[in-house]
Amino acid sequence: MTRFAPSPTGLLHVGHAYSALFSQAKAQQAGGRFLLRIEDIDPGRCRAEFEDAIYEDLSWLGLTWETPVRRQSDHMDEYAKALNTLQEMQVLYPCFCTRKDIQGATQAPHHTGLGPDGPLYPGTCRDLSEDERMARESAGDTFALRLNMDKALAGLARTLQWSDLAHGITIATPEIFGDVVLARKDTPTSYHLAVTLDDHLQGITLVTRGEDLLPSTHVHRLLQELLGLEVPEYHHHPLLTDHEGKRYAKRNKSLTLKALREEGKSPDQVRQMTGLK
Repeated sequence: MTRFAPSPTGLLHVGHAYSALFSQAKAQQAGGRFLLRIEDIDPGRCRAEFEDAIYEDLSWLGLTWETPVRRQSDHMDEYAKALNTLQEMQVLYPCFCTRKDIQGATQAPHHTGLGPDGPLYPGTCRDLSEDERMARESAGDTFALRLNMDKALAGLARTLQWSDLAHGITIATPEIFGDVVLARKDTPTSYHLAVTLDDHLQGITLVTRGEDLLPSTHVHRLLQELLGLEVPEYHHHPLLTDHEGKRYAKRNKSLTLKALREEGKSPDQVRQMTGLK
């Protein structure tokens, strides 16, 4: 079973079409099922009109998927339960640092940690005493929940790995991300936690997505182990790029599926642009 999981933060473009067609093709080749999931955990950026456009664009391309469609915003209680499990394992801690605090700390001369997403969190709140944490929480200070990477890894009984159809067996090294955020006050779950739990609950057996998300799988593999989730197979495919070698993005408005459709392109022509039929 595969899935295509876009976020309704803009219109789909040719790169999205490639990813959706790739995922559906993998399901068809295996005689499996293809699902659509709407990843709308960010209320500040996700919009209903973009979600409607996703259904319209994919239907126009000729894709079909099983219903009902899973919308992440409808399942916040499930993510909360997973966070509670991690809290009971004592591998989460509240981080009261603002983005400005973190930026200042990571720009300090002694800070050298760099991960896939940029400078690593320096661990400012990791060693706060329980009294300090409780006092700040009682005072109403805003905080995020971070994964204590050292504690999480210390409790593992085996080396983590996953199988990728494009890259083979890969050893997971989630420590390259440092203490990742798993929830914020305005977004009570993170991409890492939501997508990992969703894939398990939906029974996804093959996760297909772009190579840009390959590093994230290191964190997802750790969360699977901590929460006792099924481990799917992966296939991180190359990103579709334009004639200058730049990856397509939502800012490429002339190459959105809506713009191409209004320009008179047919679904077959768009499929040819992706190299998939």
